[in-house]
Amino acid sequence: MSNPTLKLPGLDAKPAALSLKAANAALGIPAYYFDRRDHALVRIINQVVGDTHRLAYLRRQYYGYFHPHGIKEMTESRSLCIAYAMGRLLTSLAIGGVDDRLEALRALRAEVLDTAEGPLPKNTARALMQIMKEVIRSRDNPVRQLRLAHDFRITAAGKPRVVRKQLRRYGLLEMPERWNQVAFDDHLHDAHTKGRKSSTHLIMDAWIRGIRRLRIVHYSHIEPRFATELLEAARIMQIDVRIGIEFHTRFRGKTVNLIWVPRSFTDAQAFLCFLEEPAMAALMEKGRQASDYQQALVMQRLAVFNQKDLPQLNHRLQMQMPPLDPRAFATFVGMGQKSILHLQIFLQQEMLAALQRKAEQLRTVYATAEAEDRKAIAAWFERTNRLDLGQVADDVFKGGAGQAVHDIVPHPVTDDPPDLLTQTPGELLARLAAQPAGYHITINLSNLEAADVLELLYDSNGAITRLELFNLKDWAAGHTAHIPEINRLQEAINSNNPLRLKRVIQDIIRTVETTPVTEKAARIAKLKIILHDIVSLQAMYRHRPLKARMGSDYTGRSPRFYGMGLAVVETLPPRVQRQLRRELQAGRKRLPIEITVHKRFTFIPARNGDTVRRRRWWRRRLATRHLDWDVQSEATRIVDHGNVIALGVTDPTVDNGLRIEPNTPEALAGRLSPSYLNSHIRNLFKVVSGFIPAFATFYITKDWWLLAYLGAFIWFGITGVRNVVQSVLGGGGLRRSPLLRWNVYVSWDRIADSLLFTGFSVPLLDYLTKTVVLERMCGITIATHPIVLYTLMAVVNGLYLSTHNALRGLPKAAVYGNFFRSALSIPVALLINLAVGQLLTAAGALNITDVLQKWAAIISKTASDFMAGIIEGTADRHQNIRLRYRDYRNKMADLMDIYARLELLYPETETYPLLDPSDTRRRSTNQ
Repeated sequence: MSNPTLKLPGLDAKPAALSLKAANAALGIPAYYFDRRDHALVRIINQVVGDTHRLAYLRRQYYGYFHPHGIKEMTESRSLCIAYAMGRLLTSLAIGGVDDRLEALRALRAEVLDTAEGPLPKNTARALMQIMKEVIRSRDNPVRQLRLAHDFRITAAGKPRVVRKQLRRYGLLEMPERWNQVAFDDHLHDAHTKGRKSSTHLIMDAWIRGIRRLRIVHYSHIEPRFATELLEAARIMQIDVRIGIEFHTRFRGKTVNLIWVPRSFTDAQAFLCFLEEPAMAALMEKGRQASDYQQALVMQRLAVFNQKDLPQLNHRLQMQMPPLDPRAFATFVGMGQKSILHLQIFLQQEMLAALQRKAEQLRTVYATAEAEDRKAIAAWFERTNRLDLGQVADDVFKGGAGQAVHDIVPHPVTDDPPDLLTQTPGELLARLAAQPAGYHITINLSNLEAADVLELLYDSNGAITRLELFNLKDWAAGHTAHIPEINRLQEAINSNNPLRLKRVIQDIIRTVETTPVTEKAARIAKLKIILHDIVSLQAMYRHRPLKARMGSDYTGRSPRFYGMGLAVVETLPPRVQRQLRRELQAGRKRLPIEITVHKRFTFIPARNGDTVRRRRWWRRRLATRHLDWDVQSEATRIVDHGNVIALGVTDPTVDNGLRIEPNTPEALAGRLSPSYLNSHIRNLFKVVSGFIPAFATFYITKDWWLLAYLGAFIWFGITGVRNVVQSVLGGGGLRRSPLLRWNVYVSWDRIADSLLFTGFSVPLLDYLTKTVVLERMCGITIATHPIVLYTLMAVVNGLYLSTHNALRGLPKAAVYGNFFRSALSIPVALLINLAVGQLLTAAGALNITDVLQKWAAIISKTASDFMAGIIEGTADRHQNIRLRYRDYRNKMADLMDIYARLELLYPETETYPLLDPSDTRRRSTNQ
């Protein structure tokens, strides 16, 4: 019986395709690389991303309710389902809306998590999502797409060694499967401000990084539809997210950035209701006015660039870049708020386009140029290809991306800016305090000194409860010299030690007295007032300590800056901690921040009878143990060598892709690794590699033709049959689904791996252990010590199994289980030995002990694989049943959620009768 297949409208299940040989030849690749499935996956992905009209069926409302292990599993492969979901999510920013992105994220999470295989399901899902992102982004490099598609299929098997390799390749750290790591980022931007990614995309990337807590910062206001998308996406991915609104205010000639984080909302709907409150709506309207004013300043700066900076830039880079088009810039910004960072990235993009046009002209001239001209052209390509255009844009705007807009535009659009931009910090805090919600206020320390922070804390009367003590972008740029002194002030305030706080304030006063600052006399007078009112300052933070916040200030627009995410090293798996120690010794930068964390165990008692509850020891043994970490954020310190690591990476390499010879398919292909060989060829190579030592051992050591020529085939047959039986047992055995054939449950890659390693066990067990060590050196044979012989062979086999399982990266449970399974095989081997002896005796055979001695290794192997088939097959079956129970629980929860919505739609009606097919009301409605 063949597998049932369904055709879905909009995309053919099996689009027309070239043969594998022809498809590889079109890309300049040998025919023995990649699989048909790799080409099919790439073809479908490009259709999904490139042909927007083909997404019609994906937008059907019911498609999101199909479970990955349900009918979808019978229509399409898992990789294609993930490709569909990822393609929708990454392209819906342009062709869809919020609902499309959220539905795509929900489907993507279901596909990668509910179907994850292996002992590292969450890490496997992270690797698969990252690979699929790279496949979609590499549409201009088909060979790279094939590599990634192949990596995707191999990683989907969930082998720990492969998963960890892919995580390392993309700069991702392995996270604990308990998902209890302390990983966070308290300062991020999405596409609605100056970031590149939509809220849904940002949440997905945060989950891939392993982040569990986020704070997304918006400028001056937040639109309800943006908040809805952000909160719903975070709920889907189970990330704790907070929305912060950053306000700019002026203090002693500096711009002070205050991040206001409303809190204490039960769900997204409660937050949306809060945004509709009259006082909050009025504040958001003021914020929109401030945002419009600042965006107008950005457009004014663009005009200034066209008039003054552009001619100088063209002369410096020897190019002909036209003036920046305001309409094109507005299109580039999209739904975000125009900022100087947008202007820098847009300028960088336009500079690259102008340089590419000049490169095309120089390539044309190069073919007929003189030797000196060729040398000059080659030097131009070499110099321009390594030109850091991002730094050029920074120089043009003099670092304006990190400043408020009105700090870099000398002549504002109007002399009457919105009042929200002219308020003092005290006036702004009073307005925020009047809002009907609890909140936290964080002060950004980028432009402030310790004296400024001390004044602001005192004037706020305790309203400022957080300090952004560490900003990853500022640290990477070397702008953190002032932070240690501010951290010292924070520790003094939280210590409740007036003597310590007094000394810190006195040091701050001395610094102001000896440093040229604006309004020095007024500053010193104010600081002395605070010095005489230390008691009040301490009282402000006695019950609510002044806590620290740390973030990356990530926008996703430049590889020169670190990516999102920070993590406390102690909360990561031991393997990752060892990896980080090696990387730190090799030159990885250590962040100068230390967070105090305490390991915390919570025991949840089992629901058993009173007898068990009365026995404390049994109650502890049967309780469910939950491990998490208690974070002491008020004890955060700036140190030389901290315990926090950046989850993101930087790419300091500058390559603008400007070369004399343009890229060709052959150049894009590069040198392919043997890991990209065709799966059938790779599996055949594994089987042959294991068969050669097995056959050679039997051929050389056996004088009976049956074992000499067929011993290796018998040995491999035992392993192959065991793997098939084990897989079928795991799928339900004789009670499996009649819709699926037995070979659906069999992993041929897994069988090939088993045959590879079992081949090398033949010389180990049959020759080295049985013949050389036991028979020749110790005199142990079937005739003399059968129990000792089978016991020692089982021990050696167990050690071999455990060793190669550990080398393959399998979990510890599998390593230990395979060792002890060999011990269980000892009595089975003795029974098989006895049964074979009895059969030979009944058949009248001579020299029975000699025959059994020759077959001892095969008997031991048969016993070991017999136990493996039963134990591992049963374990696979229980694992599959556990996963199916989880699937059923999730679908029942969805069903009850739908039923609850139906109940709420008809609060005064018994809704159960509405579900009756014979209900006349429903028939009349359908008519």
